[in-house]
Amino acid sequence: MVTTTRSARSRPWRSASAIPVRDARSWQPEPDTAARRIPLAKPAPTVPWGPYRPKAFAGETVPFRVTAFREGHDRIGVQVRLVSPSGDVSLHRLRALEDGLDGWETSVTLLEQGIWSFRFESFGDDFATWEHAADLKIAAGVDVAVMRELGAALFDRAVAEKSRPVAQRAALTIAAAMLRESGTDDEGALAVVRDPAVAAYFQSRPLMSLVTVGDDHELLVERERAGVGAWYEFFPRSEGARRLKDGTIKSGTFRTATKRLPAVGQMGFDILYLPPIHPIGTLNRKGPNNTLDPQPGDPGSPWAIGSAAGGHDSVHPDLGTLADFRAFVRAARAEGIEVALDLALQAAPDHPWVTAHPEWFTTLPDGSIAYAENPPKKYQDIYPVNFDNDPAGIRAEVLRVVRHWIAQGVNVFRVDNPHTKPLQFWEWLISTVNAENPDVIFLAEAFTRPAALQSLAAAGFQQSYTYFTWRNTKAELEEFLSSLAHETADFLRPNLFVNTPDILTEYLQYGGRPAYVIRAAIAATAAPSYGVYAGYELFENVARPGSEENIDNEKYEYKLRDWAGSLEHGDSLAPFLTRLNEIRRAHPALRQLRNLSIHWSDDDAILVYAKHISAELSPEGRSDTVIVVVNTDPHSVRQTMIHLDTRVWGVEPGTPFEVEDLITGARWTWSEHNYVMLDAFTEPMHILHVKETR
Repeated sequence: MVTTTRSARSRPWRSASAIPVRDARSWQPEPDTAARRIPLAKPAPTVPWGPYRPKAFAGETVPFRVTAFREGHDRIGVQVRLVSPSGDVSLHRLRALEDGLDGWETSVTLLEQGIWSFRFESFGDDFATWEHAADLKIAAGVDVAVMRELGAALFDRAVAEKSRPVAQRAALTIAAAMLRESGTDDEGALAVVRDPAVAAYFQSRPLMSLVTVGDDHELLVERERAGVGAWYEFFPRSEGARRLKDGTIKSGTFRTATKRLPAVGQMGFDILYLPPIHPIGTLNRKGPNNTLDPQPGDPGSPWAIGSAAGGHDSVHPDLGTLADFRAFVRAARAEGIEVALDLALQAAPDHPWVTAHPEWFTTLPDGSIAYAENPPKKYQDIYPVNFDNDPAGIRAEVLRVVRHWIAQGVNVFRVDNPHTKPLQFWEWLISTVNAENPDVIFLAEAFTRPAALQSLAAAGFQQSYTYFTWRNTKAELEEFLSSLAHETADFLRPNLFVNTPDILTEYLQYGGRPAYVIRAAIAATAAPSYGVYAGYELFENVARPGSEENIDNEKYEYKLRDWAGSLEHGDSLAPFLTRLNEIRRAHPALRQLRNLSIHWSDDDAILVYAKHISAELSPEGRSDTVIVVVNTDPHSVRQTMIHLDTRVWGVEPGTPFEVEDLITGARWTWSEHNYVMLDAFTEPMHILHVKETR
């Protein structure tokens, strides 16, 4: 494996298919036609939604694919030329897919953050063409002398390449002589044709003709946290809140919330997401459960942003000061946690924007300003921003607000309802911010139609909420997870949040503790980013009647939780979440998105999938395979046979291998067919590490 500008140790990529870099030049002028001499089509990674760059994160293994073919039966080869942001050039040989559709593929792990360029190059593979014909003809006694001389001439051509290693040139000189030697019989000639060492020489340094150079493409590689992370959400006003003698509740502050940070860090979460921390409007303030009759002391919804105390650039006086917030961010960082801030572009009726810029909102015929609605939900305490009346002014203000919070130490923003704002606005904002600070991450909370969700990701959002919360059966999850890993991974990075203040699915409402265990296990192992909302550890599963929201929703009131007591009494899921995050950190295969493979079971509730990364592609330089077998029915005990394509991790069918259950520590010898029994109430899943082959 050779690059032109870096030593092997410092190269910004890992690949099992790298070959020595050589100049790519067409051996004959391309005609003035759209078709190339050896056509290249459907290059990937790519984005189907407009002229956007595909993306990856540092340390992600990216499949490079293209369709290539030529007329007749002569063999071709394909390679991809990569140029890293720092100028490192590398060449990687693609393999032909066994799809009969002229597909070619190789995978490369990209380690350097920034904009990479890549292009595919196709060529006539003269050795492969000869090897195929010679193997058939010499074995059949047809044109033997001709095939032997053609091969010897090819070897002479390779020997003449001064850049080819001396040992190769010497070996090929001997091989050419053997083909020409009259004393070499047909079996001896076939031995040269079939010599794997000779084939390896030409695999790494092919003899090329009719070289065709494809178009240049770009790929954006962002920092690892843009694609890998465990998120935890809590309301700082609830952390440290306490009930007073008169029955009212005194708000928690950034200082009291700081006391919760060690527990979040000890559970292994990387990002702490805070709902809006700004002043909350008093006009049309909501009471508990989104009612219209707040009582004194009711805090209102944090998403009803703005009051006389300030707007999007201020902190709620009950939480403390801006200096207190900066101290909170520093304390989180000391625990290994980044703070994510909510970016909700909307306003309470008494937000300063409403007075200073009424044109930023929609005025109805009766002179009132339209409030937000998501039928049947009504949000009388929120005015949506109208981006059409003064787009330049709104852009400038939002950019000012984002820069303000970046200056306070925030590099991650969870964006509320981005699908209700213009796509072009987000493209502009994210590109502008990332041009100044490429480490800033935007997570799209876009529970909307696929076209809108995917276009937001393509336009720049580093991560996206998905439909995971509503995909609960084996069949639903197989289709959904495969789509995330293989259909949209070039531009959409999923964050598998298991719940939110607004989302308490029927699965969680009625599935009890098993449902919470099952959903967390799938979220934490199926994708490199996932998240939980505080209270998940305590199995808060009582919904407001007729809804998918928690009753006594924390959006509208304080939550007083007994974290320590629940741990003492064994009523907390925190130890299990801690173990999941330990497993994620220990296993590089789980920090990849595109490596998921679905396997099979005879039971319609037993989901089976695996994640594998080879040593040649792993950023850590070690092979890793994790198999997940999970009972998706939280109400049952299931026993069945599961069926694995063990070739995915390099084990031939019929070969036994050792697995260790990373939850229980149990070990078994498995093969491609295995019996499992999963009791949803005691052991609903196996998370298995493949230990060794025999």
